[in-house]
Amino acid sequence: MPRNNLKEPRISVAEFIIRSNEALNLQVVAGEKDCDTHFLDSPRVQKLGLALSGFVDRIHSGRIQIFGNSESYYLSRLGESQVADAFKRLSPDRIACILITAGLNPPASLQDFAASNLIPLLRTQMASSEAISTIASVLEIALAPSITTHGVLLDVLGVGVLLIGESGIGKSECALDLIGRGHRLIADDSVLLRRIGKRVFGEAPPLTRDHLEIRGLGIINARELFGVSALAASTEIRLCIEFTAVPTDAGRLAFEPETYSVFGTDVPKYVIPVSPGRNLATLTETAVRVFVSRLSGDNTLDDLLDRHSREIG
Repeated sequence: MPRNNLKEPRISVAEFIIRSNEALNLQVVAGEKDCDTHFLDSPRVQKLGLALSGFVDRIHSGRIQIFGNSESYYLSRLGESQVADAFKRLSPDRIACILITAGLNPPASLQDFAASNLIPLLRTQMASSEAISTIASVLEIALAPSITTHGVLLDVLGVGVLLIGESGIGKSECALDLIGRGHRLIADDSVLLRRIGKRVFGEAPPLTRDHLEIRGLGIINARELFGVSALAASTEIRLCIEFTAVPTDAGRLAFEPETYSVFGTDVPKYVIPVSPGRNLATLTETAVRVFVSRLSGDNTLDDLLDRHSREIG
């Protein structure tokens, strides 16, 4: 049963660094130990220039503050006392973190301000415009309304697949087999689902990230055993596969998807009966191939039935 996460969505600066590392390649210039105690609650980004020029009321807490070429140029035109006054006017308790863009070297005044107020100071090689759009994309997903559900989430052939079914039916073992075939694990047992518009994304809760629970082996670290290439941080959920020990009523030729609803968004769902001798990993992989094939307009069952009708007609 999915569980709603009722708390106001927010993430720590440390979590943001993890989520955006691949895209932004962030470097922590100062305040690394403070990244766990500063939080972001908005995908919107602000440029620090307005606040430095005196419009301090424009600083909104919970947002990333950008320090780029414009801010650097503005400070370079001020005298030493004016620079000091500009930073004194800021409200440090409203600043979650400061991101330096374009690989700039932070001026001493900025470093002193961040250090004295325990504010994380980050840096990226990206230009401000690129960084702002990237940050917005990352935080839009991270701060979206979410629920937690029981299941296993994988990237199979580039398709986000959510495996569901009763505990002990073989979801994690299937995931282990799929990892061995080159597919990627996102989450095992507990999956955090987020809705962005009409799209649903899934990821692992921080506590269980990178881990699999296999009966007889216990909890294993997939990153250590299979390497980083066996894992993915998140994926859009495009297909759900339910393993069931109860035989379905459908005939042998029927393979029409049902639906699995998350936040009112219907995701196609295939129901696969589990019995001795059935290879769940192969069946899952095949279900994904059928799903992708149908997206391109192919339908083997319909073609077969049409040919059969012509033969007996």
